[in-house]
Amino acid sequence: MEKFNRKEHWETIYSTKALNEVSWYQPTPETSLSIIEETNTPKDAAIIDVGGGDSFLVDHLLKAGYTNITVLDISEKAIERAKTRLGNDADKIKWICVDAAEFKPTEQYDLWHDRAAFHFLTDIKEIENYTQTVYNNLTNKGSLVIGTFAKDGPLKCSGIEISQYSTEDLESTFSKLILKESYKVAHPTPFDTIQNFTFCWFKHL
Repeated sequence: MEKFNRKEHWETIYSTKALNEVSWYQPTPETSLSIIEETNTPKDAAIIDVGGGDSFLVDHLLKAGYTNITVLDISEKAIERAKTRLGNDADKIKWICVDAAEFKPTEQYDLWHDRAAFHFLTDIKEIENYTQTVYNNLTNKGSLVIGTFAKDGPLKCSGIEISQYSTEDLESTFSKLILKESYKVAHPTPFDTIQNFTFCWFKHL
């Protein structure tokens, strides 16, 4: 049986679907922005958006005055689309094209944000690699803001099976971090459907 090529899959998605033709489309990522504001992360802090693709989060972070932003995505096409949209502002961002499961950071981050990338990791080894990377590369007192499909959310996204998480599941998975807040979020898709998410804010103490 041919091994699933995750990168190839996402390159195809971003090459064939318009921005508002994907379920995660969100012109204003209100939940993420609200939680990030609650973390009181300084404007010059090192922030990474894992699985950021061509998400609008980076636009809003720049507008809010954050100056040290990294966007990571598995898809070169997604990053190209984000750069095109941002124009000259793209030069203010550090861009990394790599699978989140294989990411080996070269710096520490004060805030690690992940909306709907982590839940695509279903292999236990990949999950362990991801969590260990967060532990090793989140600064002392840094924040992890993570959003995944909830237990009553979708079982698949873009044809791929995902891992559903409750707050308790995420707390157990990131057991070396301290849970500060959790949120149940109903995300309206462009197709007039609702996807239920679990969001958590953790602190590295």
